[in-house]
Amino acid sequence: VQKDADSSERVLMDMRWGLVPSWFKKDDPSKMQFNTSNCRSDTMLKKSSYKGALLKGKRCVVLADGFYEWQQHSAGKQPYFIYFPQTKDAVAEGKEGDEEWRGWRLLTMAGIFDCWEPPAGGEMLYTYTIITVDASKDVSFIHHRQVRAGKGTAGQMPAILDGDEAIRKWLDFAEVPTQEAVKLIQPTENIVFHPVSTFVNSVRNNAPECLAPIELGAKKEVKATPSSKVMLGWLKNSQEGSPQKKENDLPRWTSQFIHSPSPKKTSADILQQWLGKEGEPAAKKRKA
Repeated sequence: VQKDADSSERVLMDMRWGLVPSWFKKDDPSKMQFNTSNCRSDTMLKKSSYKGALLKGKRCVVLADGFYEWQQHSAGKQPYFIYFPQTKDAVAEGKEGDEEWRGWRLLTMAGIFDCWEPPAGGEMLYTYTIITVDASKDVSFIHHRQVRAGKGTAGQMPAILDGDEAIRKWLDFAEVPTQEAVKLIQPTENIVFHPVSTFVNSVRNNAPECLAPIELGAKKEVKATPSSKVMLGWLKNSQEGSPQKKENDLPRWTSQFIHSPSPKKTSADILQQWLGKEGEPAAKKRKA
């Protein structure tokens, strides 16, 4: 982290999921004996793993297409895909030079990051955790929720920052102090969801089937919503697009929240749009 960096500057970079505190003394992060993938909002200012980084303003936003939660019932667990409501623009093809991103609206989840340096020296490791809050009432029917990679988080969901102003305040560590920033960490009702195939239950499966809407049957029939229709259109366009489109251009799903944006534009295009700048130097990706 550059000490003279402008606190309002946004930088997009890769980090490892699972926060490793800067004070961790062992020579290998894998030797940590506790899980730091998720951080409960009600204890984040109490636990040493997160408190130090949070008070130092090490706040980040984690981007994802959406996340999964499972509902327990007699026949097993039914997965749901949860995401921001989408508009028809999400499937519109952007014109060359169009500065406005009209693709899938990514979830913007509040996170905390830290920088760990190996005791023996070496490259700095950037890691993060996703803050969780009590699940919103809109998804309260999904009993004993459990985020895919967040074991032991029943009744919790990611803390979602809804809108540019909330994102700006969370990221601007110099102008917005910790005590004010944590007030942004609240459950949001501005989410939609639909059931998906149990195909997603295996981490080996990595295909559009993981997020395509399904019907649960006559007793629990799920009507097509505007967002799920957009989802189907988006998936269709992803699969039936340019002949040059490769398999790895499709949405990528792993056992973690996804950092990869939707396939409509290159990562460089999305970087410029999300940062609100043109021609961001690649070197700045090394800052946080």
